[in-house]
Amino acid sequence: MSTFVIGLTGGIASGKSEVTRRFEALGIVVADADVAAREVVAPGSPALQRIAERFGADMLQADGTLHRARLREHVFADDGERRALEAITHPAIRALIRAACESASSPYAIAAIPLLTEAGGRAAYPWLQRVLLIDAPQAVQHARLLRRDSIDEALAMRMIEAQASREQRLALADDVIVNDGHPEQLQPQVEALDRLYRLLAAGCTKP
Repeated sequence: MSTFVIGLTGGIASGKSEVTRRFEALGIVVADADVAAREVVAPGSPALQRIAERFGADMLQADGTLHRARLREHVFADDGERRALEAITHPAIRALIRAACESASSPYAIAAIPLLTEAGGRAAYPWLQRVLLIDAPQAVQHARLLRRDSIDEALAMRMIEAQASREQRLALADDVIVNDGHPEQLQPQVEALDRLYRLLAAGCTKP
């Protein structure tokens, strides 16, 4: 059971998945909010039913699964609608990732929470010991998002601007990994933080 939990966050297309894979390769359990988000809207789930009631039955596909692309376009066009969706899904997501972290067998666990700042920060997640930010300039995020999701530039920018600013995320962070270049630049940063977190989890006060 891991009682030392790191909250890993970052803006969209900042490289969070690449960083979490590298921590997992070092034997660290990662509880991913994106995975939990898919679980809480599985067919037949209370959250999916509430989404259909709140946003309309056309947000469901013929097989009863969530029409993610349609819902994404809808909520990123209206801040109020996005907040309404988050009010439905966030509590269930928090519960799932906390349970996964607490049952982890690694020296510490990572809770990958992309919307940590937007979801209330440390106040909403008081069980996090530290916050690790994966940081990338907005221009880098934008270019990666266009390549990754094959969307138009306007939607990519709306998705970025709908999130907390880079400055807000930096203000929340205890640790920062800069991801603005080649992926291999991440490895020494991840390894240094892994050493720090293992020491802190073991009760050390200094690295």
